[in-house]
Amino acid sequence: MTRKVSPYSPDTPPPLLCPELSPVSLSHENPWFKVVLRGSYYSIEYERPQVVILPVLEGHSIVMVRVDRPLIHDHPLELPAGDSKDGETPRMAAMREFAEETGIHIKDPLRFVAELPISEMPGRFPVLLSVLRVNVTKSEFDSRSRYDNEIASVKAIPFIEVARKLVSGEIYLSSPAAIISRFLLKTCLDGSMLGKEPR
Repeated sequence: MTRKVSPYSPDTPPPLLCPELSPVSLSHENPWFKVVLRGSYYSIEYERPQVVILPVLEGHSIVMVRVDRPLIHDHPLELPAGDSKDGETPRMAAMREFAEETGIHIKDPLRFVAELPISEMPGRFPVLLSVLRVNVTKSEFDSRSRYDNEIASVKAIPFIEVARKLVSGEIYLSSPAAIISRFLLKTCLDGSMLGKEPR
């Protein structure tokens, strides 16, 4: 069987991809994730659905954040992301996380559009990651307010510079690399010019 993914509804949590694997037993649980034995496979499962936001600034740049990541001793370039709170849909979680991590407040939930989901680690995560794109104006970016303490900085990076950072290894986390690469390739295939500099 070969799966072809489609965008998930931004208003419902993503489904478990292996409901037929059994028996199921809990091996470990903490406030953030649990380790579950499903058949003969150990999975890591978040307590709440996770979202990643792809913010596109006026069709020429991507809004990225530098996040404090002590476990890898770095402040890598990432896309805004996080987990949902109790009762939040992926779209609601994306709106809140985007505001918290960038200081940019988007009030219209319909501006957060579902993109193709991705797998973070197919050998351990049995749920695909919800990805939502939001188009951001220059005035929204310029008038951003304070953001979370874990965020070191918020940057708008032109497409061509993002591509260079992907190739050079400066953007190296799997989810941002996959999501941005897919977006830039789609932009190229749609006839847009990747090398076009912002005006």
